[in-house]
Amino acid sequence: LMAGEHMKPEFLKLNPQHTIPTLVDNGFPMWESRAIQIYLVEKYGKDDKLYPKDPQKRAVVNQRLFFDMGTLYQRFGDYWYPQIFAKQPANPEAKKKMEEAVGFFNTFLEGHEYAAGSDLTIADLSLAASIATYEVAGFDFTPYPNVQAWLARCKANAPGYALNQAGADEFKAKFLS
Repeated sequence: LMAGEHMKPEFLKLNPQHTIPTLVDNGFPMWESRAIQIYLVEKYGKDDKLYPKDPQKRAVVNQRLFFDMGTLYQRFGDYWYPQIFAKQPANPEAKKKMEEAVGFFNTFLEGHEYAAGSDLTIADLSLAASIATYEVAGFDFTPYPNVQAWLARCKANAPGYALNQAGADEFKAKFLS
């Protein structure tokens, strides 16, 4: 990303939006991380635990994925990106919106081990990436005990969590230090 490879003509042929991540599976280009997750689990998943086939269970997973993209991560970006990329001062209202989003998530988790119920799903994998970014940015999760407990479960049980953490740590070193 920093080297600008996503702007090269050969990349733009795959993904004219030039966004990261982009996956090419047997010649099929795909971008947007949540869409990639759905595609991979539908094509290669051994069962439907990560993305249930039951319409109601799947609807909850989808809602959590959309919440992650449209609310949780969006509000992180609304608060931090002006500071990082435009050198603007912190916006207290945007910080309140971040806190509100984490509060919503804390409520979603009430009585559940994972974001969409009792099983780890792709919603948890996506949300864990966003929450890890909040965490490396120094967000205080003390008022959100359900999020704290969920994050501990994700750190222990989500496949690839260590790789995600390494990326979050790299983000912190590059932009937040």
